[in-house]
Amino acid sequence: MTRFEWRGGPASLRFESVLDPVELTHEKDDLWSADVEMPARLRVTYHFFAEGEEHADPSNPAGAGPNRSIFTTPDLEPQPHWPIVGPDEVLDVPTLRIRWNGSLGRKTVRVHQGGEPVVLLLDGDDWMYVHPAVAAFESAVKNGEMPPATLVFLPTPRDRDAEYSSSKLWQAIRDELLPLLASNGVTVDLSRFVVAGQSLGGLSAFQAALDFPSLVSKVACQSGSFWYARDLPEHGLSLDGPAGGDTASRLPAVPDLSGLRVAFDVGEHEPRMHRHCSVVEELAAQAGATVRVNRSPAGHDRAGWRHALVRDVAWLLS
Repeated sequence: MTRFEWRGGPASLRFESVLDPVELTHEKDDLWSADVEMPARLRVTYHFFAEGEEHADPSNPAGAGPNRSIFTTPDLEPQPHWPIVGPDEVLDVPTLRIRWNGSLGRKTVRVHQGGEPVVLLLDGDDWMYVHPAVAAFESAVKNGEMPPATLVFLPTPRDRDAEYSSSKLWQAIRDELLPLLASNGVTVDLSRFVVAGQSLGGLSAFQAALDFPSLVSKVACQSGSFWYARDLPEHGLSLDGPAGGDTASRLPAVPDLSGLRVAFDVGEHEPRMHRHCSVVEELAAQAGATVRVNRSPAGHDRAGWRHALVRDVAWLLS
């Protein structure tokens, strides 16, 4: 059992994608607590919910933004390269800021200039403001695990479902963003261009490799939303639809993916995702792609995705 303590008034303990909320028990004075049986091999984001507000755990130094903490079961090793960042710490953001006013509206793209290969990070806000991706990648570089790389942080769209399920995003990246980057001194060598995405972002990144193979040939996909089926209610969000959704349906008709390298990862603690991801992994390999598959000790959670992110980008650039 793991003990969580909160000082103040009544509160509940909430975990990202795994475990049900737990109501804390009043012990004495302002002390509230809960003893929770945590699954083995789990790294999870969590918070306290009290008086309508979300709070990080004040007794846990490992934060994920101002109102989240990260818990790791003792049977797991620390994640390499990712520094412990407290909830009160403000992360430095890349200094190169590019205004992108195009067919998708107005976006602000941040760029960390590190080396020749370019890595495009979907949902880049999370990797700048919540999880210190720049520090993690620089650590991997210093450790000799990957070459220096330039990180391009694409902001999280207001409507992830709409933007990540449409090829218009990748048309705009090809026709608008890449020339804009070049005009700001960031030239993209497409033979070494890596795209990384999680959940709907992972779906979008992999679909881009199918729709725009000359643009995207290296993909890091964590917990890709391969349940997505355009014609189902809520596009298949119940996860009860056909395995692999629309992606699995179209892959058998793809003639050749021999130019694609893709690293797939999904959490051990999101079992309903497994059949959707597994069929896409298998079909991609059958179509000729070079495929790497891993399962992380986490749920649908950036606390687990972040380890896979650095590891898989390093593999794609090897």
